[in-house]
Amino acid sequence: MNQFAKYLPLSEATFYVMLALTQPMHGYAIMQKVEAMSGGSVTLGPGTLYGVFGTLEKQALIVKVAEEERRKVYALTELGKEVLAEQVRRLEIMLGNARALQHAA
Repeated sequence: MNQFAKYLPLSEATFYVMLALTQPMHGYAIMQKVEAMSGGSVTLGPGTLYGVFGTLEKQALIVKVAEEERRKVYALTELGKEVLAEQVRRLEIMLGNARALQHAA
């Protein structure tokens, strides 16, 4: 069994938050980055974002690294980086299968 199975699959919102956190940043910056990275297809409200933060902190996938004024800055932990890499690997397999199916049709 995959050692990351209990964390995966990531929801779309969680995936994008973790992807944004490959560089430490605060919540508002994450909301903007996710919207830009997803081409506007994913927009995070504060409630969703802080729900994701709570879950990821409990799972030790992110950690608060600083607090500037009232803004908390988060970053991926080593475990978080590994889980994100595994999710990317899974998505690449899915995309490869979808492309193969399209070419066969």
